[in-house]
Amino acid sequence: MAGAEVAGTLAAAGCEVVVFEQAARPYGKIEDGLPRWHKALREKEYTAIGERLTQPGIHFVPLTRIGEHIDLRELVNDWGFTGVVLANGAWRDRPLPVEGVDAYIGKGMIYQNPFIIWFNHMNEAGYEGPTFAFEDRAIVVGGGLASIDVVKVLMLETTCAALHERGIEVDTIELEVKGIPKLLARHGLQFEDLGLEGCTLFYRRGEQDMPLVEIPADATPDRIEKVRNSRAKLLQKATEKYRFNVEPLAAPEDMIVEDGRLVGLVFRRMRTDGGKLVPTDETFERRGSCVISSIGSIPLPIEGIEMKGELFRFTDWDLGRLEGFPTVFSAGNIVTGKGNIIASRKHARRVTETMLEAFLGIADDAQDAEAGLAEAASESVRETARSIAAEITAQPKISAEALAQIRSRVATRQQEVGYDGNFEAWIGRVSPATSDHAVQLQTPG
Repeated sequence: MAGAEVAGTLAAAGCEVVVFEQAARPYGKIEDGLPRWHKALREKEYTAIGERLTQPGIHFVPLTRIGEHIDLRELVNDWGFTGVVLANGAWRDRPLPVEGVDAYIGKGMIYQNPFIIWFNHMNEAGYEGPTFAFEDRAIVVGGGLASIDVVKVLMLETTCAALHERGIEVDTIELEVKGIPKLLARHGLQFEDLGLEGCTLFYRRGEQDMPLVEIPADATPDRIEKVRNSRAKLLQKATEKYRFNVEPLAAPEDMIVEDGRLVGLVFRRMRTDGGKLVPTDETFERRGSCVISSIGSIPLPIEGIEMKGELFRFTDWDLGRLEGFPTVFSAGNIVTGKGNIIASRKHARRVTETMLEAFLGIADDAQDAEAGLAEAASESVRETARSIAAEITAQPKISAEALAQIRSRVATRQQEVGYDGNFEAWIGRVSPATSDHAVQLQTPG
């Protein structure tokens, strides 16, 4: 979303733009982070991105990762561009803060990004990425919209599998819309009849602190309290509709390992004191079928860019500028270090509770509300895009010789990846076909 918005804004300002896309398709987190039940929203954003990238003066170069296929310093210093804008998002999972836990990835330990990517692509013919099981009694560590996506995937798919065992076929998308209790009632069932315990979302703060709704940067105390109450209400509605469990004030501290597999976590009970999170002396164990970490997404490092903790060391956070790279700017989640499309304190006032209910699947008129949510997210990027475009268009124009050299190098890279310049034809070739895929309920062991 951010990259397409910046590219379109620059093209509209009269710039010739080259878009280097790391994947085959330019849809980013819309495709790989937004669960596939958001069908209307995903298709709307696919169209919007395609319209921006097919504007006159934009050259699309797929399957090209900066820092891997093209060195960043070479791109900035040797290619001859007037400006370079990094809009490559936040794709790396923030590590779960339990020492040694990553040794059990694939052995009971799962991270959110590959899990959701698999969920979105698992029905596609030819999918070759990591695969996972939908297991009852999963432990999910998180807090925020992305972790709600994870628990919804688990609850929807384990419910579908349990119904399948009873000879009842239910579509995941239909179940997401109707909700688990309502659809079960149609078949004369209650959730308890399925023999499922459900997954549990563990969050280190209280339910009112879960950032389902962002607090505006200039919020008054009354507004802050309203947002906190909205968070708790949204979470309650989500648990009622999708039947997952929530354990607040629980911070992961240690592992429970048996027979070389992660089978649970030791948690530290937390408390809040004047808004501050304080650990208590109480610890407790929770065992589950697997552990899924959903505590946030952060940018992948790029060789040549200095890091400050988990983020790039920006000297200007509004324009995403970096020391030593005067012609480089950044936009989108690569700056915020957040992996969802609506995480913006600056624009939080535009994201209403109705929009959030739609995103969570607990609103009656989800499609219209989701459309407003996407527009709010686009506008937050649009402001940055306009500021970056103003900086780049103010630079001296490059020579005709330099422009010809860039065009030649771009054409060479396009040929190397098999792109002939026809965006619509390319998308048609690289868009995967779906296949029927029966999901069976997985049990521990």
